[in-house]
Amino acid sequence: MRELNINTAFKVYDTVNELDAATKLLMEQAIEVRKTAYAPYSKFSVGAALELDNGEVVLGTNQENAAYPSGLCAERVAIFYAGSQFPNAKVLKICITASPNDRDSDIPIPPCGACRQSIAEYEFKQEKPIEIYFMGAKGEVYKSESLKNLLPFMFDKNYL
Repeated sequence: MRELNINTAFKVYDTVNELDAATKLLMEQAIEVRKTAYAPYSKFSVGAALELDNGEVVLGTNQENAAYPSGLCAERVAIFYAGSQFPNAKVLKICITASPNDRDSDIPIPPCGACRQSIAEYEFKQEKPIEIYFMGAKGEVYKSESLKNLLPFMFDKNYL
């Protein structure tokens, strides 16, 4: 038997204001769109903004359903829309903001497991890492250079 150690690294920004101008604008768009999330059951709103290499910005919010598995997270709403409408574009970065509706969380909230796997599919498809920035409603912003930091054992087409 042997032990396997996996190390990941994230950049931590104290606030959105420390981000470069383009990323700050993208995160601000995610913050603004989070307000339109349809989250009547969880009362937990998420906004996502993707920047594509063709200059397009795609926004998404979580969309819940009374039949819980039928809902969709903001990250998947945005990335699936981008894949459908701009199939040849590469996703350069995604900004995510999430918070309970009854308070402004200041803890960075990463994508859920299903969203991580969905983002991983696009990293494999485009053969280029996707920068991922995530935060609560306020406070620190974490940056990952690739989805691999959040999901080191990614499942991909090579296993099929």
